[in-house]
Amino acid sequence: MNSIKKGDLLFAEPSVIGDVNFNRSVILIANHSEKGSVGFILNKKTNYNTSELIPELKYEFPIFNGGPVEKENLYFIHSFPDLIKNSIKIKNNIYWGGDFNKVIELINNDKIKKNQIKFFLGYSGWEESQLEDELESSSWILEKKETSEKIIFKKGVNIWKEKLINLGGEYLVWSNSPENPSHN
Repeated sequence: MNSIKKGDLLFAEPSVIGDVNFNRSVILIANHSEKGSVGFILNKKTNYNTSELIPELKYEFPIFNGGPVEKENLYFIHSFPDLIKNSIKIKNNIYWGGDFNKVIELINNDKIKKNQIKFFLGYSGWEESQLEDELESSSWILEKKETSEKIIFKKGVNIWKEKLINLGGEYLVWSNSPENPSHN
């Protein structure tokens, strides 16, 4: 049995039939309980940036596709719990949410840089035992080792490919395959 915890990473198992939401996704688990799980896709940028959705921001940040749930809502993770009140600890120095007006103020005053916060439209959610069932059916590779800020905030969209290369074996073939097999 896989014991999922906040801060764990999920890497989508390679598959020929692509799931538009989760194909090649890397998800940070932000919350997990017997009632269900919440996570954010770390490696899929949207075509939006913060200047389009938050015009009062002085700087432009990319916005990532957090998942298929509540795609009209903006979420964020960061590493500033002392500055951003009401943040929820995920793991180590990684936090979710908090006072959004303070976030705007901190960014505009050069207190938060691009590699210290990540914005998402939507989130990934699982009902009670759904994620455990998906792990049992080998839909995900669960990584329980220490999740670093570098992986969360600084790694680019190639994090999924890098993981497969590190796994080696049959995963090496998948790491170099096109996202859409018909483009092969």
